[in-house]
Amino acid sequence: MKKLDAYEDELLSAYEKGELKSTSPSKADLTKFKAAATATFIKDRRINIRLSSPDLMDIQARALEEGIPYQTFIASVLHKYASGRLVEKASSLTPRSTGRTNKRRSG
Repeated sequence: MKKLDAYEDELLSAYEKGELKSTSPSKADLTKFKAAATATFIKDRRINIRLSSPDLMDIQARALEEGIPYQTFIASVLHKYASGRLVEKASSLTPRSTGRTNKRRSG
């Protein structure tokens, strides 16, 4: 089991002290949640993709940590990226700092 971060530790502590109250979502919220779940899990297309063995092993290890099948993990990552909830970190390298230029060779 993973070590809890500060937020998770705070939640667990509040739960154990009985400070949290269970609430039911409104009908509007339930409708919204069901629509989101349905849209997320509709799988009507199949794709094939080639990955390097090391990348696949890393993906499988991350999926195992999350407790889900690796194909589900891949679909989840792609969905989050496509919906804008997963953003690529900006690289600290810029074309200038790598010494590369965009000049084409002539001839």
